Amino acid sequence: MALNAEVLTSYAPIDESLADSLLEQEIAQNNKKIVVLDDDPTGVQTVHDISVYTNWTKDSIAKGFAEENKLFYILTNSRGFTKAQTEQAHKEIAAVVDEVSKETGKEYIFISRSDSTLRGHYPLETTILREAYEKNTGKPVDGEILCPFFKEGGRFTIDDIHYVKDGATLVPAAETEFAKDKTFGYTASNLKEYVEEKTNGAYQKETVTSISLKDLREMRLGKIEQQLISVTDFNKIIVNAIDYTDIKVFCIALFRAMSKGKNFLFRTAAAIVKVMGGVPDQPLLTREQMVVAETANGGIIVVGSHTEKTTKQVELLKKNKGIAFVELDATLVKDAPAFAKEVERCLALEEKYLKAGTTVCVYTTRALITAGSGDKEDDLRLAVKISDAVQSLVGRLSVVPSFVIAKGGITSSDIGTKALAVQKANVLGQIKPGIPVWQTGAESKFPLTPYVIFPGNVGEAATLKEAAEILMLG
Repeated sequence: MALNAEVLTSYAPIDESLADSLLEQEIAQNNKKIVVLDDDPTGVQTVHDISVYTNWTKDSIAKGFAEENKLFYILTNSRGFTKAQTEQAHKEIAAVVDEVSKETGKEYIFISRSDSTLRGHYPLETTILREAYEKNTGKPVDGEILCPFFKEGGRFTIDDIHYVKDGATLVPAAETEFAKDKTFGYTASNLKEYVEEKTNGAYQKETVTSISLKDLREMRLGKIEQQLISVTDFNKIIVNAIDYTDIKVFCIALFRAMSKGKNFLFRTAAAIVKVMGGVPDQPLLTREQMVVAETANGGIIVVGSHTEKTTKQVELLKKNKGIAFVELDATLVKDAPAFAKEVERCLALEEKYLKAGTTVCVYTTRALITAGSGDKEDDLRLAVKISDAVQSLVGRLSVVPSFVIAKGGITSSDIGTKALAVQKANVLGQIKPGIPVWQTGAESKFPLTPYVIFPGNVGEAATLKEAAEILMLG
């Protein structure tokens, strides 16, 4: 049942200064490196001045371990992978991380950062990480913490039910378009039931531990710590949260439980990563902070996401008459020669507009295209073909754009890793709440270019237009 969003203000506030002080002490005492495996590039949407590595070579992971920061990200892009590809990637990452850990003498914590609307390869990814961690370290993983709270995107968990904010309404996640995802769909909004559904009953809802909002708001740290200490055999823990203060209180108890020898894996959205890593707040980015290499060329906006939210955002973007629009006819994807010709047509138009100083938006046909076989992985492979074409519309550019905005998780990953060839990026911060900006590295196709990673499921109708206009000023 949907709730009125006013419920978010109905809980007693937490003494945030006390929570901050206690959390700071716990973070300082935690010497483990937090390794965040991100299944698409949007997961850095809460942090700044943090490194993202787009590969998992030993050299990259060693650099991550050597950084002063408490955490670093590895972009797996596994939401665009098949199950077999996902399994292979996670086994490879786990092996290299453990090798570097043993060489440096620094222990580690895995966070599997995924979608705040519950899509992704779950429980596959954390199951593989658990098996690898236990084999490599000889230590048991006592529990798995699920925390999809993400305030910037309007994702809240109340009484174990996960909600997506839509205007003044909190809609149970399973009643949203995201739950109907062709590859990663689900039917349960109650996270205990979600666990049972996704694990095919291997973990029953009755066995799931729930961290309540009441206990968090009353800062019952001893009780929460004891709940965590009591969890064994990789059983699941649900974190209810409607504000960052809830996450801060939880993390105090979490670090205390870990200091007593408890080990946990995490399947979370972006918010808890920021809190565990001690990343401070900062204001939204200005154009001056993002654009460090001015050019007379236009910028490029690439839209691959098919969510209803994205379609509405593109419609509003069209009200800016200073932007040119190019539609890639993705319905041609099953006809390879015709699709190749269509990509060439779009690329020529893009270059013409960019050279003229005009910002251009290239977007795929809004209709969702399926393989027609009924096989989810066939649909995913088709989506990847379309995404490959979309990223080539950036990767094959001979004109340097003043900025790049990518809309959608798979799209933004492909553009970042394939088109822009980024191996390591610095997260500058956010252009709008929940919308991160990378500064591309010297090795990339367009060095020091602001790259805005715009999730398909984030923002209001006008947010894409507003973000583009911030970068177009000047």
